[in-house]
Amino acid sequence: MTATNPDYRSGYVAIVGRPNVGKSTLLNNLVGQKVSITSRKSQTTRHRINGILTDAQSQFIFVDTPGFQKQHTNRLHNTMNRTVIQSMRDVDVVILVIEALRFDDRDKLVVKLLPAMDSPDKPVILVVNKVDRLADKSQLLPFLEKMAKEYAFAAIIPVSAEKGIQLADLIRTVRSYLPQNPPLFDENEVTDRSEQFIAAELVREKLFRMLGEEIPYSTSVIIDQFIMEGELRKIHASIIVDRSNQKAIVIGKDGEKLKLIATQARKDMEQNFGGKVFLKVWVKVKSGWADDARALKSLGYE
Repeated sequence: MTATNPDYRSGYVAIVGRPNVGKSTLLNNLVGQKVSITSRKSQTTRHRINGILTDAQSQFIFVDTPGFQKQHTNRLHNTMNRTVIQSMRDVDVVILVIEALRFDDRDKLVVKLLPAMDSPDKPVILVVNKVDRLADKSQLLPFLEKMAKEYAFAAIIPVSAEKGIQLADLIRTVRSYLPQNPPLFDENEVTDRSEQFIAAELVREKLFRMLGEEIPYSTSVIIDQFIMEGELRKIHASIIVDRSNQKAIVIGKDGEKLKLIATQARKDMEQNFGGKVFLKVWVKVKSGWADDARALKSLGYE
């Protein structure tokens, strides 16, 4: 039994980085199931989300975090930044994700948050993502050598989270730094988040994927009702927007946009939950919610 194996390893592993480097895609492909929503827009992830991978030798609790940034400074983004900082303090290993051949001031902001190089209290593994998109692979080695000078990384591993390239090597490397512990979760669990939380996130993912550049950042989602009737999940969700004109855009002409968002979210829920879902979605205006402490708390951000 894994729980009585004295060599068994388990621990928490934070996945950090600036927005849009592929942290959530990495988490999902490491775990082998979608537990964190993704889109091409930056800062799709707003919460700390745990994805659990269990094998015969070890259990990894990968902690997906929001993209750390200083461009926006409202209460929501400040809360997200605090989540990143706290997550790095709470884990056994840190994975810093950057894009291949890209390392700019946004990445350097995250490096400054890492344990001090002269007295690191936990190993930091640098993951250089999206190597499959490099037209000239000969540029990669000089880039890796340059990155080795930025911080005392325990390891530097080039990967493609999307294609699964070198993820097995990453898992082996992380395992070597996990403490010897029994498993912390049941071997069948893939996340510690509830179905209600996942349902809200899947609706929010469709907002990021189906709306314009700015509007998704002014929206959030709350589950008003989540009821099991036999094998059927009956879910009522509210999309929160900041202004009435945003409500009109989310609903769309004759309600077609909202219908499409709900249909796509329902299909993902059914696949994720393994059962039928009845989903009803409304749109509500709550002005200034992203800077309102009470509103953020009610939406699960604080």
